[in-house]
Amino acid sequence: MSDTSTSSSEIDDTMPSAPMPIAEGVGLSNPQVSKSRRAMLDLVNRLHSTGVQIDIDLPQIAVIGSQSAGKSSLIESISGITLPRAAGTCTRVPISALNKPLEMCRVATFYQGLERPNTRHARKEVFGPPIFNKSEVEERIRRAQRAILNPNQPAKKYLEGDDEDSATEVSFSTNCVSLEISGPDVADLSFCDLPGLIASVSKGGNEGDIELVKSLVTSYIQKPSCLILLTVACETDFENQGAHHLAKYHDPAGKRTIGKVLTKPDRIPQGEEASWIPYIRNEKEALENNWYCVKQPNSNELKQGITWTQARSKEDEFFSMTAPWCNLDPMYQKYLRTSNLVDRLSAILSDLISKRLPKIQEELENAIHGAQHALNLLPKEPSKNPMNEIATLLHVFTTDLGKHVEGIPDEAGLLQGIRPAQERFKQAIRNTAPRFVPYEKRYAGRKSLPKATFLSNEEEVESLSESDTEIPSPTTAIKPRKSDIIYIDEVFKRAQRARTRELPGNYPFVVQQTYISNFLEMWRAPSQILCKSVHAHLNGYVQRLVEKHFADFGQGNLQQRVRVIIQDHIRACMARMEERVEWLLCLEDRPFSLNTHYFSDYKEKFLAHYKGAREADKNQTLTRTIKNYGSLSPTQSNSFGSSAKEPSPITKVLSGLVEMGILDVKPEELAKLLPSDEMGPALSIMADVRAYFQVAYKRFADNVPLAIDYELVRGTERGVLAALYEGLGINGPEGHRICQDLAQESPQIADRREELMKKLERLRVASHELLHIGF
Repeated sequence: MSDTSTSSSEIDDTMPSAPMPIAEGVGLSNPQVSKSRRAMLDLVNRLHSTGVQIDIDLPQIAVIGSQSAGKSSLIESISGITLPRAAGTCTRVPISALNKPLEMCRVATFYQGLERPNTRHARKEVFGPPIFNKSEVEERIRRAQRAILNPNQPAKKYLEGDDEDSATEVSFSTNCVSLEISGPDVADLSFCDLPGLIASVSKGGNEGDIELVKSLVTSYIQKPSCLILLTVACETDFENQGAHHLAKYHDPAGKRTIGKVLTKPDRIPQGEEASWIPYIRNEKEALENNWYCVKQPNSNELKQGITWTQARSKEDEFFSMTAPWCNLDPMYQKYLRTSNLVDRLSAILSDLISKRLPKIQEELENAIHGAQHALNLLPKEPSKNPMNEIATLLHVFTTDLGKHVEGIPDEAGLLQGIRPAQERFKQAIRNTAPRFVPYEKRYAGRKSLPKATFLSNEEEVESLSESDTEIPSPTTAIKPRKSDIIYIDEVFKRAQRARTRELPGNYPFVVQQTYISNFLEMWRAPSQILCKSVHAHLNGYVQRLVEKHFADFGQGNLQQRVRVIIQDHIRACMARMEERVEWLLCLEDRPFSLNTHYFSDYKEKFLAHYKGAREADKNQTLTRTIKNYGSLSPTQSNSFGSSAKEPSPITKVLSGLVEMGILDVKPEELAKLLPSDEMGPALSIMADVRAYFQVAYKRFADNVPLAIDYELVRGTERGVLAALYEGLGINGPEGHRICQDLAQESPQIADRREELMKKLERLRVASHELLHIGF
């Protein structure tokens, strides 16, 4: 099934010399039609010629009816051309006759959907050159119809091949044959001759065609701006004709139904003619635009080549000489004959156009805005110089990467995302601190070590209870356990066992080195975790940058290639980083520090801390007295007990030391006067190890993140541009071809862009046409 649409279009400058003869006064070319009405009709046809009717609702006339109800004959009487017969059913036949200085007919096929291969959106394809001989129009329409009904075959086959009927791939189609007719005596009007509704199909036919035709007719007549021209054959009861019920369903008030046109009045069974007169008088099934009756040539007259003028003359003779039509009052005679119907069509359509113009303009502007917005959302259109564009993309990407590597003031930045992993690493290294306790193991769970207050400014949580099973800390690779506690007697025993030729009171350094090696071994796991965490975060972050810069280019091949190259580049940086971190671990294998003052200060503090805790436990009375003395005011510290004149014991001791010549002794230093502790060497070893940990862990906690930053984070930027050029191969002999391949746009996006651009073009052309007439 085919559609035939006629709308005006620009024609070629070169025309054959023989003009297409079109009878004077064909169809709506009534010289009496007012200038304003003709302007309205001309405007809507210019809008139809742009194809904008697929985007907005344009006024048009749809000719519907049951099969063989005389639709094609009615169209012929209006347009002055002959439509194919006995070759199938015409689907849609919008026939537009526009006033042009030249006389011609152009045939085109209009595809709306996916029936034709490689046609994803509405498009019009010219079907052969313009026709200037009226007799050739029928054959061209027939050929175009067969091309549409065989969508998998090239249209050229049916344009140039034999003009013979053959089996078709589909029996009906939503696509159409478009006729563009122009001539000095042809008025402007657009018709859509829809397929006749069918009640059944022949044997072997497709039952789905019944609903297909019905849905096709419905798609037109349900539009608010579609005027319905319903043809009713007088030879059958119109109540049984499906088109009548369909029109009444979609236009129950009959306001859009221009008229129900009675056709074939000469075939009314004898004696039943009077039963149709009440319709013409609008006494039955009354319509706002009344009923009409026309008579078109029969089959024999068409075979004999009756002209349009002869047909109109015979029609006039029939209604003037045949009862009961000739007996109608003059007021009803205006509802008889094609010329009266055409004049009424012209008036109603022009009035509808005039009322719809402001709304059409609004719909056009909204459609233009929507199409432009959709077009803007599409990726940038590929340039004609893909090599330069790709080079620009690469340079912009590497520059942006450099900014992110150096750091951006954004909480979602690269460095901000790495910092939590660095903090966890630092905490994990800190948690490897040796947990020395200056008490014998037999006191486990009964004595606790006070907090080392001198570490509070370093945000350390020093453990300080023998019974603690875990130091409170964030989730890290190293979690202190109760079994990690090292008791003073264990240190002393190890020192005793390690002695070789040392003098009494001296112990080999290997004891300290053993404890140092123990915590150094625990640094490898946190270091590896930090490496992997930074690598994972960096890789994901950089890949998001790759997507940001390359996602909209081509079909995504460039993004994928860049993604792989960047991953390889980061992987190489990761390997260098792991080597550097391993090197740092090896550096710490031997205890060393030139930071003598820092080490000595910590050793002195830890030794005092351990001794103080131990002495406080062994000499609780002295410790408590010294502590109480320090909390007293200067006046109170000079007295003791109830007598204000009697000095305190601490004051007496300090005074005696002064008398002995020992000056500047502080109260808390009095504990040094006590006999030496047999565990003194162990305390010194514990202080050595713990002090060295403070020196080494801070150095290591800085060096590892620095190495990772240099080799991996900042290393990602170094050499990345060269790696991209080399990996893509765009600087080689095949560079131009590679760039062209990478720049190819996705077929889906290219098709969508083409569709939107064509839509935008026709919408703008239609909007421009509206400027030619005022509201």
